[in-house]
Amino acid sequence: MKLQPRPGVLEVEPYVGGEAAIAGRNRVIRLASNENPLGASPLAKAAYEAHAAELHRYPDGGARALRQAIAESQGLDAERIVCGAGSDELIALLIRAYAGEGDEVLHSAHGFLMYAISAKSAGALPVPAPERELTADVDALLARVSTRSRLLFLANPNNPTGSYLPAAEVARLREALPSEVLLVLDAAYAEYVEAEDYEAGQALVEARDDVVMLRTFSKIHGLASLRLGWAYCPPAVADVLHRVRGPFNVSMAAQEAGAAAMRDGQHVARSRAHNAAALKSFAAQCEALGLAPAPSVGNFILLRFPNEPGRDAVAAAEHLKAQGILVRAVGGYGLPDRLRVTIGTDEDMAAVAEALTAFRS
Repeated sequence: MKLQPRPGVLEVEPYVGGEAAIAGRNRVIRLASNENPLGASPLAKAAYEAHAAELHRYPDGGARALRQAIAESQGLDAERIVCGAGSDELIALLIRAYAGEGDEVLHSAHGFLMYAISAKSAGALPVPAPERELTADVDALLARVSTRSRLLFLANPNNPTGSYLPAAEVARLREALPSEVLLVLDAAYAEYVEAEDYEAGQALVEARDDVVMLRTFSKIHGLASLRLGWAYCPPAVADVLHRVRGPFNVSMAAQEAGAAAMRDGQHVARSRAHNAAALKSFAAQCEALGLAPAPSVGNFILLRFPNEPGRDAVAAAEHLKAQGILVRAVGGYGLPDRLRVTIGTDEDMAAVAEALTAFRS
């Protein structure tokens, strides 16, 4: 065939999300995609439904009301905010804008898969750095920097490990990076973090011109189906992103629901409190089962299984699926002996604990 895609495209392994259905089962416990078990904010649902009569209209290409709602809620400058169809789109746009053939995109070894996928799609080379105890290692990342490095993506907290770097370590990373390398802090799970030494990235963005913070509405805000995310950027980077994004990249329904979600602090607080309690309880149960849960500050937990036939992660996932429970295998992240379990409702977590107890017995 004479028609060929650009170099790197055929090297991309398409992203495969968590399973959402089981053939022959109506009731499925979905704990594979880190969704909010409490759902979306009632205010967001009402805003979404109210937009039904305007579906024939184009959305506001600048997402002005949404950016203003984010800015007011987070204490940010609205002019530095760029909205996208999920943080996935913003990751791809940043790489498209700042990297290309022969360039390198750095990330930690067990970082979000979309960093490598988007890099390869742009013809750039993804460069993973080893982690230390399932946590990004600043020195290992810096050791991978070369004259071809253009961006460094740091998922903080990280998915699927649940680990994070404190603000001081992130600042050390930025200080040691060359000025021509853009540091992108992917803080999709920031709202769940209770550690006092954590900072999502706002301070660094406002202090420098080479840091971007990414956030999402898919997790604590419960709007995963609307595909909505945002970036907080230096003015020059915001200008670049506006130039390369699509003119109507965020639907009006998503803009309306997102703005309402930002104004519903009570829903965020409820979601955060539920996650903290359920995560602590479930981690203790898994510890008692010998599953070595990795410390997590997100809305999920990573469990380790022995490399023994019939008792390994693959067998555990199949056992849970037979009970109507879907969790996430993370072999694609280089962790074949682990399963990631989203924190669901109390009923969901009781069912998972019971199923895991039966599997381990």
